[in-house]
Amino acid sequence: MASPRKFNTFLFFKLPSAWWAGVRLREIGNEKAVVTVTHRWINQNPFKSMFWAVQGMAAELSTGALVMDKIRKSGKRVSMLVANNKATFTKKATGKITFTCNDGLRIAQALEKAIETGEGQTCWMTAFGVNEDGVVVSVFDFEWTLKVKS
Repeated sequence: MASPRKFNTFLFFKLPSAWWAGVRLREIGNEKAVVTVTHRWINQNPFKSMFWAVQGMAAELSTGALVMDKIRKSGKRVSMLVANNKATFTKKATGKITFTCNDGLRIAQALEKAIETGEGQTCWMTAFGVNEDGVVVSVFDFEWTLKVKS
């Protein structure tokens, strides 16, 4: 399993806009990944809250880290891509926002099926963004596509 520290180093070099905005992987396991981002000047909107796209980067990372980890563990060459996404915003995002995705087993099953059948697979994964008071501020759904490379 990749450590959060190694993953955040990867983030710095491969997704520098997310790194500079303060997006950080805090925890990754078999079933879940946790990403945080803190509202700051660099990632705010004109309404004194976190810009929706920064929330989207953090949410996507919580799902994508699980996808990348499962692919790495499989030892196979697999392409991954977000085909669709949708988001719901329920409260202004201020302070530290924690995005959690608990769909590790779901993506593992989709990857297993892609490897077994050789056919592309899709999998919807959800990330919940919660503020420091435990209030959900946003929910993001990402449809990941997986295809084994030949």
